[in-house]
Amino acid sequence: MLRIACPYCGERDQVEFTYGGDAASGFPALADADLDRWTDAVFIRDNPRGEHRELWQHQHGCRQWLYVVRDTVTHAIQSVVPARDASPAAGADGR
Repeated sequence: MLRIACPYCGERDQVEFTYGGDAASGFPALADADLDRWTDAVFIRDNPRGEHRELWQHQHGCRQWLYVVRDTVTHAIQSVVPARDASPAAGADGR
């Protein structure tokens, strides 16, 4: 079972968290009315192999959003930082 080390609550089982998507890709500007761009951003996903930057919410805990760097092959987690402290282009240490 995947365990995520929440910076606020400590290590917890994955069932306490909700996957929030790819942290490396962004959304179009809210004023952008291009339906194709929004469809791609919301529904079209890459299936990366290896290191992947993800957003997770500790829904059944502190409810904070977390920036997680995880290997999609082994599911090993390299880092977890609060989402507000990480940039979308962050490296393995989340900064």
